[in-house]
Amino acid sequence: WLDRASSRVEAAFEVEHTTTIQTGIMRMLDLAETQAGGLEGLYLVAPDDREKDVRLQLQRPAFRRVGELHMRWLPYGELERNREAMGRFGAGLKALNAVAHPIG
Repeated sequence: WLDRASSRVEAAFEVEHTTTIQTGIMRMLDLAETQAGGLEGLYLVAPDDREKDVRLQLQRPAFRRVGELHMRWLPYGELERNREAMGRFGAGLKALNAVAHPIG
């Protein structure tokens, strides 16, 4: 997700459909470490029924930093239910944050 004016990376999405939640979180942490100015949003996109996996992984000591990064879980169901409204009324990350769940 790029800022139009500056072409700076503002947010990132990691879609976990068949891979492990742990792998997705590690990729997002790696990306966050490479962004000098930080990121506005980090979104872990996964099927609705994987919420338990997300919460279990975040209890690991290795993922303590996730809370500082304001990472959010974005379930497929929320995207499907809200995609039209998000496209019509949303601008920037506000629409995503309205349907994403804070994690960490």
